Amino acid sequence: MKRRFNRYLGIAAFSVLAIGASLWGTAGTAQVNPVLAGTIDIHVHSDPDNRPRSIDAIDVAKLARARGMRAIVLKNHYDPTAALAYIVRKEVPGIEVFGGIDLNLTVGGMNPIAVEHMTEVSGGWGRFVWMSTFDAENQVRYSKENRPFVSVSRNGALLPEVKQVIAVIAKHGLVLATGHVSPEEGLMMLREGRSQGVQRMVVTHAMNDPVLMNVSQMQDAAKLGAFIEFVGGSLASADAQARMDRFADAIRKIGPEFCILSSDLGQKGNALPPDGFAAFLAALRSKGFTQPEVDRMSKRNPAQLLGLP
Repeated sequence: MKRRFNRYLGIAAFSVLAIGASLWGTAGTAQVNPVLAGTIDIHVHSDPDNRPRSIDAIDVAKLARARGMRAIVLKNHYDPTAALAYIVRKEVPGIEVFGGIDLNLTVGGMNPIAVEHMTEVSGGWGRFVWMSTFDAENQVRYSKENRPFVSVSRNGALLPEVKQVIAVIAKHGLVLATGHVSPEEGLMMLREGRSQGVQRMVVTHAMNDPVLMNVSQMQDAAKLGAFIEFVGGSLASADAQARMDRFADAIRKIGPEFCILSSDLGQKGNALPPDGFAAFLAALRSKGFTQPEVDRMSKRNPAQLLGLP
């Protein structure tokens, strides 16, 4: 009974931290949160979007800057965000803002020309290439949907257009992010990326649906030179405590030096991205990770991924 009570207490604590943080100075009274000082969140959702978001890109950058963060990456499943990052940087100086392109159907799927174009957008702040997410074949099949999807492999081999996209990533020093593809497809992409000389790779929320990599696969990905991303999401959900336990166990087996922490927040009704990110970092500290380990995963590793000093 005591153990169960402690689990409920832990969930409640995460919920209070996440919700309370969102209410704490989200407007002009925002102030530095020591937990976030110098951190980088590589997975931030915001308006404008085609689904409900809790905050727009300019305001989330202002909030992240006020909280003391170093950088954010703006993520959108259907619209490239390199141009948005340019505008946000102009309106919100004092924080690094990056964007990217998600290779879903709206940009033509595995489209090397779209990736090449992103590199030519003013500012050059488009850094991420997510290898399809909501339209990935693995996602559509996992969700049991009957609709068009983006394929990346056939008969156990990557399609030619995927290799062409990876060539553009290598050419411009971009980040190869595996998106929502299957674990096997993700590992194929990482092997191809390594073969073509890609220097920056990350497994997108490796333990989340529909990716669901196991520890052995994540260890293989790390050996190929990829970082493994763990996203906090909502810590107000009923499974938050169990999820943090799974994450903590996996991170220890992989090694913090190969892991990156991010929020994957911006959904309406959840904590605002910077404050939910702070709650996630605090939750991992409560699981026994040292401050240097959390700093490695939230500052040093994402800086390396983005090519920041």
